[in-house]
Amino acid sequence: MSKALLKSEIDIYVINKVRELRTVAGISQADLALALDLSVGFIGHIESTKYRAKYNLSHLNKLAKILGCSIKDFLPDLPI
Repeated sequence: MSKALLKSEIDIYVINKVRELRTVAGISQADLALALDLSVGFIGHIESTKYRAKYNLSHLNKLAKILGCSIKDFLPDLPI
């Protein structure tokens, strides 16, 4: 499978939105991993296009709590 196909367009959108909100909030990958009870490496894999790792709904729910936003803030307004 090619690198471009490891994650779908919606996966990439969500990952980029989480990264954007995480960065604005001044939260590092390490701090986020600790808050989510995940490894730093896993967060790195999620944010990399080289790996299949991605957030699931449980992660997104926890992320919304951590970042003080709605789970909907990670999703596009219209389908991709």
